[in-house]
Amino acid sequence: MRKLIALVVVVALLALTLAPMASADNHMMPVRVQLQWVTQAQFAGYYAAAALGYYEEAGLALEILPGGPDIGPQQVVSAGGAEFGVNWLPSHLAAAEGGSGNVIISQVFQRSGLRQVTWADSGIESFEDMAGKIVGVWDFGNQFPIFASLVKAGIDPYNPDDVTIFIQPFDMNAFLNREIDTASAMTYNELAQVFEFVAEDGTFPVYTPEDVNIIDLNEFGTATLEDLVFANAEWLAEEGNEAIAIAFLEATYRGWIYCRDNAQECTDFVLAEGPTLGAGHQAWMMNEVNKLIWPSETAIGLMDETLFQQTVDIAVTYEIISEAPAEGIYRNDLAEAAHANLMAMDPEIDLLGADYEPAAVEITARGE
Repeated sequence: MRKLIALVVVVALLALTLAPMASADNHMMPVRVQLQWVTQAQFAGYYAAAALGYYEEAGLALEILPGGPDIGPQQVVSAGGAEFGVNWLPSHLAAAEGGSGNVIISQVFQRSGLRQVTWADSGIESFEDMAGKIVGVWDFGNQFPIFASLVKAGIDPYNPDDVTIFIQPFDMNAFLNREIDTASAMTYNELAQVFEFVAEDGTFPVYTPEDVNIIDLNEFGTATLEDLVFANAEWLAEEGNEAIAIAFLEATYRGWIYCRDNAQECTDFVLAEGPTLGAGHQAWMMNEVNKLIWPSETAIGLMDETLFQQTVDIAVTYEIISEAPAEGIYRNDLAEAAHANLMAMDPEIDLLGADYEPAAVEITARGE
């Protein structure tokens, strides 16, 4: 915390100078953020900041653009369709190597939500135990953290004599049907689907956390970083736009802090936007997403160099990118300036969440 306070002293004046203000006629600066997926509690901090008026207080009229399978946030931002985007780090690295011109301005998720799930009665409790098994992975680049984990465990994912790789749909049906031995799951989404499962005869619950083993890539040292905020470098270089970015981060951090301390109200903000998944699933997701942000050792939104390099190493090894990116693909100064603004407004604001404790969320049938 002492380092954070010292940082605030250094950058406070700069941040306050750069912070945008509404004009005399109360005109708000219109900006857009392109999410990587559909409306859900994965993005609750943005919806909360909008609902609570934090963006307006920062001088911004924010439009939140939901994503989907056919929407690439990197392409949208590069083409000027949004000022800010949310994406996973491996995807950002690939787009940057392809000439997107985008730069990371905040690493919101401090740890990965990707897990490998096995049945408790299978005897598979580690990646080493997956030799000779059928391992479920997602395609489109999402498989590489699992591949890196298998390699670290002495298993060649490309050798069918070592392991059988199953390209898993973005659901848990193959796992629930015991067609595969292990499955990829995000803590905030697919993992809940196992516990929300309802049998054909209406039996619920069928499965509880005691029925599965959950293998954490963060603990195994093969996780890659996920939700980050980026903007286009050329746009940031235009006069006044760094100030807009600082204001956006400032309001966004307030939103995530509010969700940390008021999880159910933030779930309600998401539900008000009409998501496809139900209230029970969104409440689970909100709780699990909070775990990926809090506690934050260095303050919310700062990039951890060690985890960044771990992600880069996996991206290079599996040819997501051909070589490590040049220096400057991410910057922490705008996040630091946003922190300084927040500390100036409220010296007691908690940017670390060191005392954060997740809630106990009730599993509901089908996530309803």
